[in-house]
Amino acid sequence: MFTSLLKYSLPLGILAGLTTLPAFHRGTDRAPARTALADTLNRPEENRFTKTVLSNDLNEPMELAVAPDGRVFFVERGGKFYLYDPVQKKTRLLHDFPVKAVDKYLNGLLGMTIDPDFSQNHFLYFFYTIQEGEQTLQRIGRFRVNDDSSLDVASEKSIIEFPIDLEVSAHTGGSMAWDAHRNLFISTGDNTVPFESNGHAPIDARSGRLTFDAQRSSGNPNDLRGKILRINVKTDGSYTIPEGNLFPKGTPGTRPEIYVMGCRNPYRISVDPATSILYWGEIGPDAGTDGQQGPRGYDEFNQAKKAGNYGWPYFVGDNKAYHQYDFATKAVGALYDPMAPVNNSPNNTGAKTLPPAQKAMIWYPYNASAEFPKLGVGGRCAMGGPVYHYDPALKSTTKLPAYYDKALFVYDWMRNWVYAVRLDADQNYQYMEAFMPQTGDFRRPVDMEIGADGSIYMLEYGSVYGIDNEDARLVRIDFNGGNRAPVARASATDTIGLAPLTVAFSGGKSVDFDKDALRYSWRFEGNKVASTEANPTYTFRKNGIYRAILTVTDPAGKVSTDTVTVKVGNTTPQVAVSTPQNRTFFSPQATPFAYTVSVTDKEDKVIDKKNLKVVLNYIPKVRSEPMMGHQQLTSTYSLGKSLVAGSDCKACHQVAAKSVGPSFTEVAKRYRDDKTAIAKLANKVIIGGGGVWGEHAMSAHPQLSREEATEMIKYVLSLGTEPTENRLPQQGTLTLNQHVGKEQEGRYVLTASYTDKGALLPPKAPLALTKTDVLVLRPTKVLGSEADVLSNMTRQGKRLGNIHHQSYFVLKNIDLKGIDQLTYRYSSKDKGATIEVHIDSPTGPVVSTLAYKPTGDWRKYEEAGAPVRDPGGLHDLYVVFVKPEGPNRDLFSLEWLLFGKPTAVAEK
Repeated sequence: MFTSLLKYSLPLGILAGLTTLPAFHRGTDRAPARTALADTLNRPEENRFTKTVLSNDLNEPMELAVAPDGRVFFVERGGKFYLYDPVQKKTRLLHDFPVKAVDKYLNGLLGMTIDPDFSQNHFLYFFYTIQEGEQTLQRIGRFRVNDDSSLDVASEKSIIEFPIDLEVSAHTGGSMAWDAHRNLFISTGDNTVPFESNGHAPIDARSGRLTFDAQRSSGNPNDLRGKILRINVKTDGSYTIPEGNLFPKGTPGTRPEIYVMGCRNPYRISVDPATSILYWGEIGPDAGTDGQQGPRGYDEFNQAKKAGNYGWPYFVGDNKAYHQYDFATKAVGALYDPMAPVNNSPNNTGAKTLPPAQKAMIWYPYNASAEFPKLGVGGRCAMGGPVYHYDPALKSTTKLPAYYDKALFVYDWMRNWVYAVRLDADQNYQYMEAFMPQTGDFRRPVDMEIGADGSIYMLEYGSVYGIDNEDARLVRIDFNGGNRAPVARASATDTIGLAPLTVAFSGGKSVDFDKDALRYSWRFEGNKVASTEANPTYTFRKNGIYRAILTVTDPAGKVSTDTVTVKVGNTTPQVAVSTPQNRTFFSPQATPFAYTVSVTDKEDKVIDKKNLKVVLNYIPKVRSEPMMGHQQLTSTYSLGKSLVAGSDCKACHQVAAKSVGPSFTEVAKRYRDDKTAIAKLANKVIIGGGGVWGEHAMSAHPQLSREEATEMIKYVLSLGTEPTENRLPQQGTLTLNQHVGKEQEGRYVLTASYTDKGALLPPKAPLALTKTDVLVLRPTKVLGSEADVLSNMTRQGKRLGNIHHQSYFVLKNIDLKGIDQLTYRYSSKDKGATIEVHIDSPTGPVVSTLAYKPTGDWRKYEEAGAPVRDPGGLHDLYVVFVKPEGPNRDLFSLEWLLFGKPTAVAEK
């Protein structure tokens, strides 16, 4: 959350953008043409794809290459070069390159590729950092692989080298790919400090600011950085320049190796083997909003059908232009011209007049994209993947289906998704669709290739940037077009109790996606099959902890297992929180609240009060969405914690351990005595910034509201304080006053838990059982969007709308004790109707009826109340809208429902 080093070193970048100033465009701003719709009818079922981990526990994996015989070669940034052997199903280290790879500079062994004629020449190519005297270089080195798969280190040929500024911990590129003509493409980053340009174009041309000026690299036709190079490698290790590169050989002030210029960090590239069209993901700048220097940041997926200038550092996205900017005086000049960009930087060693800028194929900010809304919001780190070509003659049972023929796969390191991009016959963008959105479980994909077998091979970097992740791994994704294995699903009732304990097991919910009949076998004690029924009953006659194993088998012999644990020798205690007052709502005013906790246990003759824990927590704010269940709103629940867990924060931060960013506990300790910390840090989360924890900045998160960022910071700062446990007595009266004077959007959570004295089961396995009961009190004002269930209506922000005859919403587990009126704040343009409140079903007993009148305009909200009857106990309330006669659609818009009279509402 607090750094965006990912964007600066490897591919990586973080979060969102919110436009506050006019957009800066060069050319027409239009959504790309969409001439086709996704073929959902023939799309393969997602359960036909299987993801298998081939090699686990890697350390910063970078790039992979799959040999024609199925061997998978891959590298780690620290210098290690591995082979995965598909025959032995083992990974072994082949070589440890002595690369220049330190955490501060984030160079190292960055990429690799396999020669198109590998079967004959056994050549591999590596992109890595070397130190020669005082100079740091990026080198493409070619090596030969021996027959035993070892690397012939002495065979190295240096293909091409170029110097970098090592003091810049930013933007390395490092990917390689081949076209159909044996031309090698090499991606290089702009090698520029991005932190002091407010997330906009780093074009600081002042003296002494060389590394802050991408005009010396990306915008310089005479420099190989910030480019995608194209060369033709000869057998002796030399190279020639193919026809069609951006600058013909001999053009003054240019390098002929350049195919694409104007790149920031083209971290992963790919070339369509059929068309030789180049694709890449471009890691964009960090600004969350448009500013005086120019547009907010965008990541890009780019396509180059021919050589071109893709604009950086003067343009971004679909040719949104930056302003000429004087970093000394802060004077803002004219917008750069995409048709005739000029590089007048004193750091430019090449030609000043540049080729016209080309627009991105796909571009997206931190916030939702108007042009490409499917890509979502959040951190950005675009990676360009392979183009798949279906081969009907390929004898492989795992190859991707014909459905994905000619699809371009793209992926995002931060957002953990993969999309299949569809192109038309002229290779122009049509649409995109998510690949394995439900079951992919992608762990920051950092490279992706399609093997000779037609399967996908992927390197997953792992959850946290810059450390040795436990979930960094090499995986393979196979397609199964034939019989699928069944899925065993075992469950049971009454799995805890005293011997003899009879348990009813259920395996009938097991599924077979091919609709095959399944055979069942159950093992309850040991390996002996005790039942072949789908739903057997079994009696355990001795105390112990047992694993009941269900195995299901389809007619083809494919199997699946599931397990249920049974504990015999103890029973669960019973815990209940009771109150003579309302069990659902708290009053807007400070009020006393009486409670009692009852505990019983069959085995514990005396309840040990030391094992009883009663705690009250106040959660100041929850989201305006359906009421969370008791299991979620426990004493450990925190909105801030939930928001942090759902964000990209863990990519750069851990709770206690250091990553590229400080740990949350470090942040909490630094700001422990700063009374302005919450507001200051919440603002920083939204707008981004740096300078506190070193050279790396935190990107903007403008997709977060001020309230959400505040709750996240409150949670982070709470981690620096040792928790104190304020246990309450088993019975007492509390004063509920923490909500007074605040927005009534919080919850009081009273939690009672008891752990019994336990039992000692053979073989000396202790079995202590805990039971918890939770009482959640909410405000009497319930926003429309907080309804638990909707039928024939929609949420519209905090309101409910599109309400018609027989539409209804549900509020679950409502206690009406002490409630004598329901008050609705609503609007209705021109149709009056009746609101009936039923209990437990849409046709259950009616406890309240309101005949409301229209307010005359959808924007005009009024309040109306109706008496309500308390049926006793907790019930689900079904609020049903009734208008059987006349026009009966679009009846009502509900802002909130108050359980009480209007005077009880603090504010509207």
